[in-house]
Amino acid sequence: MKTNCLALMSALVACSTLVSAQSQPDASGTGWTPLFAADLANADKPESVWSVANGELTANADKCIWTQTDYENFTLDLEFKTDNGTNSGVIIYCTDTKNWIPKSVEIQIADPFADKWAKSTPTWHGGGIFGHLAPAKQVTKKPGEWNHMTIEAKGKQLKVWLNGELTADMDMAKWTSAKKNPDGSDIPAWLSTPFAELPTKGRIGLQGKHGDATVWFRNVKIKA
Repeated sequence: MKTNCLALMSALVACSTLVSAQSQPDASGTGWTPLFAADLANADKPESVWSVANGELTANADKCIWTQTDYENFTLDLEFKTDNGTNSGVIIYCTDTKNWIPKSVEIQIADPFADKWAKSTPTWHGGGIFGHLAPAKQVTKKPGEWNHMTIEAKGKQLKVWLNGELTADMDMAKWTSAKKNPDGSDIPAWLSTPFAELPTKGRIGLQGKHGDATVWFRNVKIKA
């Protein structure tokens, strides 16, 4: 009986550890710093596009805002809010901000209540890795409501949590083609660098007002 109890306790501990490992990281502790200064003084940004009001960061055009620092092995935590039809993203591992699309990884943000995105290719859905990995489930909230996203980047191992759910878990090393995902689905032609060959250190960016729909960000912080 004692042996059975010990076995049961070990199983419960293992289960608890697994659940904890898959839970959205807690960003309330020490070691976190804002990704951008309150006045955006440490950001690489286009003139007169990005602004901050009441702690909310937004853009009036489809131009990205970037860190001035390269990052690797980090956890990024943020909140975002969509508008009707929003299509945006969080960009990591960018090695060329002038030509970022084929030289970075984009974690997708999209309004799933807009038909054009709800009916789009699954790898274009919010919470997934754009063009490469569809989210495990749709958990993005309705336009006007704040969403909580956490991105864990450890070399080629990427995890994305959205509103408490693990929506993407990727080993970039498995993406050896620039044309086909490991499951056989197509990769958009403009994403021309296989993820297996992509450097895992680079700038972090936020996409602006893409597709004429606004996106807002707040509480953007990093632990590196």
